[in-house]
Amino acid sequence: MSGPNRPGDVLVVDDDDAVRRSLERGLRLSGFRVRTADGGRAALAAVGRTPPDVLVLDVSMPGMSGIEVCTALRGAGHDLPVLMLSALDETADRIAGLQAGGDDYLVKPFALQELVLRLHALLRRRPPVGHEVVRACGLVIDPAARTAHRDGRLLDLTRREYALLETLARNTGLVLTRDQLLERVWGYDVDVRTDAVDTFVSYLRRKLEADGASRLLHTVRGVGFVLRERP
Repeated sequence: MSGPNRPGDVLVVDDDDAVRRSLERGLRLSGFRVRTADGGRAALAAVGRTPPDVLVLDVSMPGMSGIEVCTALRGAGHDLPVLMLSALDETADRIAGLQAGGDDYLVKPFALQELVLRLHALLRRRPPVGHEVVRACGLVIDPAARTAHRDGRLLDLTRREYALLETLARNTGLVLTRDQLLERVWGYDVDVRTDAVDTFVSYLRRKLEADGASRLLHTVRGVGFVLRERP
């Protein structure tokens, strides 16, 4: 893991030798400590030996795709941030990457500086929030145990879904813009796409509203999102 004076340890996974070498060189020059893997199985082995601080993962690889790698890591309990790379810019592809547990999605070709900024955002240590239990709208959120219940029902949330719900619950009744949520949940302070917020709001609603439960997470058109019991 990285020390206090290093930006972070990065594992770059791509089956294209030229891309892998280029990213390794560029990220090293940007101050990161970099390891590489040429495929999905090699990536899982590398994470198993020494987990990096952040994973840069190509989506389209032969043998074992980046989606499959990310799914396997999350299934094994690995919580490291994952930035997925793809030549595909279709909404369905971005959603598939996020559903698999990816934290960010960058379309090739891209500027190295944008990748560096996104990695810093993923690695940024945000000020710690309190560990008191948060109660709002029938929700009970325990940051210490990292659990969330609605009316006694345990919610099966990903790391990002949990962070989004906790942020909204701590601001019950207040409308938060997409940019505010990006900064507080994703850690971004740069100009990036905000559709990830809408995607995760959709995932979170589906889980909150299971078994016919009423809507708690509302869209305020043209502004953002708010957690409250009334529309």
